[in-house]
Amino acid sequence: MRHTRSILTITLLAAALTACSNGTETTSSAGATPDKLTVIAHDSFAEGVDDSTFAAFTEQTGIQVDVLAAGDAGALVNQAVLTKDNPLADVLFGVDDTFLSRALDQGIFTEYRSADLDSVIESLGGSDPHVTPIDYGDVCFNYDKGWFDTAQIPVPSDLEAFKTDVYAEHTTVEHPATSSPGLAFMLATIDTFGEDGWLDWWSAARDAGISVAADWDTAYYADFTRYGGNSSIVMSYASSPPAEVIYAEEPLTQAPTGVIEAGCYRQVEYAGILAGTEYPEAAGELIDFMLSVEFQEGIPLTWFVFPANADAVLPQEFIDYTVIPDAPARLDPSYIAENRDRWIDEWIGVMEGS
Repeated sequence: MRHTRSILTITLLAAALTACSNGTETTSSAGATPDKLTVIAHDSFAEGVDDSTFAAFTEQTGIQVDVLAAGDAGALVNQAVLTKDNPLADVLFGVDDTFLSRALDQGIFTEYRSADLDSVIESLGGSDPHVTPIDYGDVCFNYDKGWFDTAQIPVPSDLEAFKTDVYAEHTTVEHPATSSPGLAFMLATIDTFGEDGWLDWWSAARDAGISVAADWDTAYYADFTRYGGNSSIVMSYASSPPAEVIYAEEPLTQAPTGVIEAGCYRQVEYAGILAGTEYPEAAGELIDFMLSVEFQEGIPLTWFVFPANADAVLPQEFIDYTVIPDAPARLDPSYIAENRDRWIDEWIGVMEGS
């Protein structure tokens, strides 16, 4: 759930195309210190960056950091692949598991192991030498506590419940071809039911009345009963209940929404040094900074995802008002890359076919 507090003036793509690859010194070498580094990232990250985001890094190193917004995660990777012979930036941030394999196969990153990698939460991986986990988020069903209290029915505890109209008729998910959480939940059903059973689940949920929205905004702010819609369950994020409390117009002592752990899917976002940068050592220092406790502890309240560094302390709202799933679904990035388009086509065939 990507709420933002302020927006940095983002370096425009057109400007980047007319400048040198990173707009730094003309004569350079791997060990040289540039005046600035450029990070190319998805829009959600860029919108959360302000003057304070990299201020400590600049103070420590003397290097300014510019952020270049490049659309969503898919567009970000496509842009990096298309410009890999003359990269637009020094560091890429925001590639997730669904596009990681393509980025690695295209050779857009150079190898780097952060000095802080041992602090990364073990389940997030970090074994590939080309990328460093920076944050993670769990895509999960959210439910309206007030609606369930009034209806006096139990909150579903497994995905089998959504094959009945009792729950399916009051549930909205997002389209996997147009929405990141929609894609993540589709992957969760594949992980849960396997190649032989996941489409059967979707067929049953469709027949029971489950709704599909084009994007998260529509699902959450139009369809959710919290905001006047008809769905008391929507596919959102584990960080959505804390956001409901933090952004409430009146102070709240408890979150009005809750998380259903069944069907959660974990998305990990990575940073990598782009092959071709003139300043790989400085770029590595920037990745180290992004993995430092100082930077990591700012992640939850800026981007509403969770820090990858196990030593980072979560804000109290993230401790009090949400749960971190014990066993979220995750699929291997290469497995996703090999099958993603086919899976989406098969999903469309079930959900939209005549």
